[in-house]
Amino acid sequence: MKLIIRILITSALVLLIANFMTGVHVDGFTTALIVAVVLGLLNIFIKPIIVILTLPITFITLGLFLLVINALIILLCDNIVGGFSVDSFWTALLFSIILSLLQSIMYQILGENK
Repeated sequence: MKLIIRILITSALVLLIANFMTGVHVDGFTTALIVAVVLGLLNIFIKPIIVILTLPITFITLGLFLLVINALIILLCDNIVGGFSVDSFWTALLFSIILSLLQSIMYQILGENK
C-alpha cells in the first residue's frame, strides 16, 4: 500500500512541477504515473550502478556529483517515456532537485517514511 501511495504522490508532484516549470512537459496524469514508475525502477536498478562507477568523482566533489546523476536519470526517463520531455540538462537538474525536496516534504507530512 505504501508503494502505491508513493507512486501516486510522485505522479502528482511531477504534474505539479511540470505546470509551474518551463522546460518540463507532461501530457497528462497517466503519463505522470508512468514517469513515477519508470523513475522508481531507474532509481532501483540503474542509479546504484552509476553511483558505484562514479564513486571517485562523487568523493572528490563531496557528493555533489549525485545531483548530476539524478539529472541523468531524469533525462533517461525522458528518453524512455513518451509524452514526458525535459528540454535541457539544467532543466533536468532543477527538476530533480525540486522533485526530491517536494517528495521529502510530502512523505514527512503523510508519515510515509521508511
